[in-house]
Formats: sequence, C-alpha cells, structure tokens
Amino acid sequence: MLLWDVPNYRTVAHYAYSMLHYLHNPDSFSWGCVIRFFSQKGLFTEAVSLYVEMCRMRLYPTSHAISSALKSCARIQNLLGGVSIHGQVHVFGFHTCVYVQTALLDLYSKMGDMVTATHVFDEMAERNVVSWNSLLSGYLNAGNLDEAQDFFYQIPKKDVISWNSMISGYAKAGNMDQACTLFQIMPERNLASWNAMITGFIDCGSIVSARELFDAMPRRNCVSWITMIAGYSKGGDVDSARNLFDQMDHKDLLSYNAMISCYAQNSKPKEALALFNDMVKPNIYIHPDKMTFASVISACSQLGDLEHWSWIESRMNDFGIVLDDHLATALIDLYAKCGSIGMAYELFHGLRKRDLVAYSAMIYGCGINGKASDAIKLFEQMLAECIIPNLVTYTGLLTAYNHAGLVEKGYQCFNSMKNYGLVPSIDHYGVMVDLLGRAGYLDEAYKLIINMPMQPNAGVWGALLLACRLHNNVDLGEIAVQHCIKLESDTTGYCSLLSSIYASVGKWDDSKKMRKGVEAKEIIRIPGCSWTSNLTAP
Repeated sequence: MLLWDVPNYRTVAHYAYSMLHYLHNPDSFSWGCVIRFFSQKGLFTEAVSLYVEMCRMRLYPTSHAISSALKSCARIQNLLGGVSIHGQVHVFGFHTCVYVQTALLDLYSKMGDMVTATHVFDEMAERNVVSWNSLLSGYLNAGNLDEAQDFFYQIPKKDVISWNSMISGYAKAGNMDQACTLFQIMPERNLASWNAMITGFIDCGSIVSARELFDAMPRRNCVSWITMIAGYSKGGDVDSARNLFDQMDHKDLLSYNAMISCYAQNSKPKEALALFNDMVKPNIYIHPDKMTFASVISACSQLGDLEHWSWIESRMNDFGIVLDDHLATALIDLYAKCGSIGMAYELFHGLRKRDLVAYSAMIYGCGINGKASDAIKLFEQMLAECIIPNLVTYTGLLTAYNHAGLVEKGYQCFNSMKNYGLVPSIDHYGVMVDLLGRAGYLDEAYKLIINMPMQPNAGVWGALLLACRLHNNVDLGEIAVQHCIKLESDTTGYCSLLSSIYASVGKWDDSKKMRKGVEAKEIIRIPGCSWTSNLTAP
C-alpha cells in the first residue's frame, strides 16, 4: 500500500480506512501500513483510534503500528493511551526493537516525564541517533539546560539535528554566546541551523545581529524570510519588514500572512487591507486561510468600520472559510469596538470554548461601550473558570471603571495586577490618569505620572491635560503641555486646550497669545514652574 506520495492524503486516508473494513481477511501488515500513513500525515487522533480498533480485532500489531501509534499519542498529548501501548510492548515482544523503544522515549520526553524517559533510554539494548536526540530534546523542553549540555557531549555520533537542538536550547535561554560558539564549530549546517540562530537573536531583541546573519546565509527558505519579517514586526519596524517582503522572489500564503499580520499588529489597518486586496487579485490570487482573515478582521476592528467587514465577510464566503472559535473571537473584538455589543455577546455565547482572548475582547468591548457592570461580571466569571487575566484583560477592565467613574474600584483593580504577576504598561497608567483626572483627583494623577517606572508618553500627559481642561487647573495644565510639546511634533491640539484653560480662569492675554501661536504654528514656550512646591506646601 504505497500511499505516502499521494498529495490529496485526506481523501486517500478515507479510502484506505474504508478498504480496511472491507477486507475479508484482515491482516496486521495492511492495518500497520495505514496507521503509519495516518501518523506520518498528521492524522494522529485517527491513527490512535485505528490502532485501538486493530487490537480489538485481536490482530498482532507490527513494530510500525506500535511506533506510529506511540508517536501519535505523543503529538496529541495522550499520555494514557501511550502508557497503555507501553504495556503492550513487552507483551508483543518489542522491548528490544530500537524503533519502538525510541518512540516510547519520544513519548515520555514530549510529556515532560524525564524520569521515565531516562529509564527507557538506559534500558535500550540498541540506540540510534534519533534515540539520543529524543532524550536531548526532552531535557531542553523541560528547561534542564545543564543536563542537556552534559548529555549533548555524550552523544557518540551527533547529526545536524543534535546540533540544531542544542543551539535552539541556548537561544531560547537567551544564551546567544554559547549558541554562536556551537554554530561556528558545528561540522555541517542546514537551513534550520541558520533559522534557529536568527530566531534566537530576534527573541533576545538583537534585530541587527539577526539581519547580519540573514544576509550572510548561503541560501534562504520561506521560514528565513518570514522569521525576519516577524522580527521587524515585533520591533515595530514596519518599513524594514515591507522592504524584505518586496525582495522575496516567491511569495506564498505564509509570507502574505506574515506581512498582513505585521501591518495589523502595528496599527496600520489600511495597509493590511490593501495588501489583502492585492493578494486575492487575479494576477496573484493566493488562496487566503483562517490566519489571513484573523489579521484582516483585526484590521477592520482598528478602523472601527463594519462596512469593511461586510466586504471581508463576502470574501470569506467566496473562499469557503468557516467561522471557527479563533475567527469568532476576532469578530467579537470587531463588533464590540464598532458598538455592536449585542452581536458581540451573541458570538461570545456561541463559542465552543471561551478562552482568555475571548474574555478579554468581550471585557474590553463592554468597557469602551460603557457597560461597566457587564465587564466586571465577565471578569469574575473568567476567574471562576480558572482563566488567569493578562494585560489586555486589565486594559478592558480599567477602561470599564474609567467610563463608570469608579475611582476606588479602579485603583483596587490597578493594584491587583501584581497578584497575577503583571506589571502595568504605559496604557494602564494612561487609563488610571484619565480616571483620576476626570474625577477631579488631579494631584493624585500627577503623582502617579511622576512615579511611573517608565517614561510617560504624550498619551499619559494628554490625559492629564484633558482633566485640567475639565477642572480648569492652570498650573498642571502648563506642566502637561510642556511635556506634550517635547514628545509630539504636532502641538496644535495641546496648545488649544491650554488656551481654553487660560480663558476659563480669565487669563485672556495668555489665552490670546496661545491662540495666536497656534494659528501661526509656532512653538510656544510656556514659563517654567514647579509643581513639587505646591504638593509639599502646607
């Protein structure tokens, strides 16, 4: 049964499965071949089910059937199934088969049970390089870098996978010096070696080193290009990402997805939609997948326009994309940001499994739509389901408290972030400054800003300035504008706000001067003053 080279393997898998059940005299070889085919093609659940069915028919499994079933259990994290098959290894006399023993070793290594994995390895009568690599990978995945290093140097005949695994281990641990040392001395390198190093540099924040290595590559594959594009995206360098994308000779679905995602993640929704539109034009016509549409829906959310979604929805139907939980969650975010909170709720309740992303999108949606009580209930429900909140969750929750003007509750929420190991970002500080400022706690808002662990941005100072306009506070308004002018090139809006503050307290000359400066687009210098003395004064 030579099934391996057939491209439409799902159709063939269905056909092979049917044929097995029509055999008048079922045999172990045929069943073993189909189980192996399922496993090699990623149909892991089906492979395990077929193996169980084979055993119920009292067919004697082949070594290929057992090793393939074990491999499938490892991939779908089915420890119970794997342990059950392990019990059959001795019964069927495969305890000396290197392929079966290696599959067992791989199972326990992937499950993180290094004690059992090591025991299996020690009992192996024969070992091949795959056996050694499986245990090495287990140590690395478990985070035992020192043990992995010692074990690596014990491997009698290392192959390129051995070296790549160790390099990746060092890279993930942030030890790029050791990774570089191994990379330089390894006897042969393949594309995975170079890509592992590039990924390591990107994860460590050294995009320059990653690019130097990328440029030095003797040849590149799609993974190399996409890794660099994702690296630039992570650092917010969209132009460099696009330049790389344009240099690609062959652009496939994955490369388009990487670039569209880059635009969507870096607040360039129009560019994301434009690239998607190019992608599906007749002269290019690359069939988008669910990942494409997840990024495109995110772009629509940023624009806050359901008209774009109508067009995207028609394209999804054209390409036969079915709405799953992942896409539905992106759509929840879109509906919520566009004010259609009822539609968002309908999708939310229809999810098969509500995860952190879905809850966070819904909480944020309720927050920006003034439904503070709903946001709080969702947060409590999320915690009751043992889902740990993240920074996005807290942005939504704090926004809800802000819209409701619940200062004390907002402060408690802000301080509770540390209970989940979260450090407030600049956005969380911005929401808190806005909450305190709107409620009239301007002194507290200013103290919060000057005690921030990071440099406040124009958004934070702008929130204070808006509060000063609301409560006609000249002194703090001047301080806020000073900082906004330093941080932003376009100061017109900030100066207009300060002019309004001057006018509200009868400082007509200062207001007029500020207005003239705005109309002439001049940089206005505000007399220096210190708020510290006011805070400490009796």
